[in-house]
Amino acid sequence: MFIYDCVILTDQRYLNDSKTDAYKHNVYFEDRLVYHALEGLGLKTLRLAWDDMFFDWSTTKSVLFRTTWDYFDRFDEFSEWLKSVSKQTTLLNSETIIRWNIDKHYLLDLQKKGVHIAESHFIEKGAKVTLEQLHDILNWKETVLKPCVSGAARHTYRLNPDNLHEHETVFQELIANEAMILQPFQYHIVTKGEISMMVFNGHFSHAILKKAKAGDFRVQDDFGGSIQDYSPSDEEIAFAEASVKACNELPIYARVDIFEDNQGCIALSELELIEPELWFRSNPDAAKILAQAIKYKLAHEN
Repeated sequence: MFIYDCVILTDQRYLNDSKTDAYKHNVYFEDRLVYHALEGLGLKTLRLAWDDMFFDWSTTKSVLFRTTWDYFDRFDEFSEWLKSVSKQTTLLNSETIIRWNIDKHYLLDLQKKGVHIAESHFIEKGAKVTLEQLHDILNWKETVLKPCVSGAARHTYRLNPDNLHEHETVFQELIANEAMILQPFQYHIVTKGEISMMVFNGHFSHAILKKAKAGDFRVQDDFGGSIQDYSPSDEEIAFAEASVKACNELPIYARVDIFEDNQGCIALSELELIEPELWFRSNPDAAKILAQAIKYKLAHEN
């Protein structure tokens, strides 16, 4: 018997509001916007940490991944939990989408369907190659290296001919255990920023522009990046919606991160389908759009 219609998932760090930590407050505030939007549509809702040991997941019709931002630090544990809970309730987004989106190899799948991605070279686990060899083979000078399973800029490094040797040891340690992705450094992300486009059920909702702080290349606010509201062009909206619709199944929510690449073309940086920050605080009505999509999905499930 279902007690809840939708449980909103976070992690233990963000269960409670904070009057002193603006970052934690934003997380809590945005999740509350979603909570009240769901309740406003008559859906019985609860907010829990994904690793809550005492909750019976079979008592909710669905779970909504929102701010489970420790999953990549506890991936094995998260993966087992995901396997178990997917048999007990409906996941939003689905387990299939989550497992596909966790690994940046998904970018190659989208590229095959016509989505323009940042130029990328994948280095598979166990590869016997050095950073210097890679840069010589690819004829790339300035690059960014990151794991294929990552988040919050974990082990993300900006490389150039002068610092390759400094990162060789950590690269060899990483590649022995996981696949990596190497990309040419994208200069427009520094000068113009990266655009995050929020898309619900395949339809664009709102966007924000993220810019790195002076002297950095990482746009995440964890590293001092700034955000501002952004009005995208029709071309950018069409690109974002097409990227989402290129997935094997339509996600109920998505964040499409795009930028202008070194050739001046719109390119996909990331398609975030697991637990993206969706900036509901910039557009509270978007929480209502998501809630309506969830209600519709639950009403039309077999």
